[in-house]
Amino acid sequence: MRGFGELEAKIMDRLWARDEPATVREILEELRAGRRVIAYTTVMTVMDNLHTKGWLQRERDGRAYRYRPSESREHYVAELMRDALTTSTDHAAALVRFTEQLSEDESVALRAALRKIARRKR
Repeated sequence: MRGFGELEAKIMDRLWARDEPATVREILEELRAGRRVIAYTTVMTVMDNLHTKGWLQRERDGRAYRYRPSESREHYVAELMRDALTTSTDHAAALVRFTEQLSEDESVALRAALRKIARRKR
């Protein structure tokens, strides 16, 4: 799996931050509020591509579509991490290097996650 491009990531960030689906126009206005100069058709094309790739679901709303993420941000990040790990020939070494770079809060969160998984497996 490849990570999102810059505009894909900005669009997904805005959709993940919402509690409800959004139209292309709504996302365009949010992007423009961030002082980004961008065409409606560019945003529409990228959102359609994200739909085709399976990252967005859409439903008709009059003449427009309302889009919402198919998966959570956490699901996306987990897939990126998994794919990165599979590129290593030494998973243990890669995991050690990764965990050495974690902050204290991230280490605490990782240990809690591992305990949670261990409880589920019992």
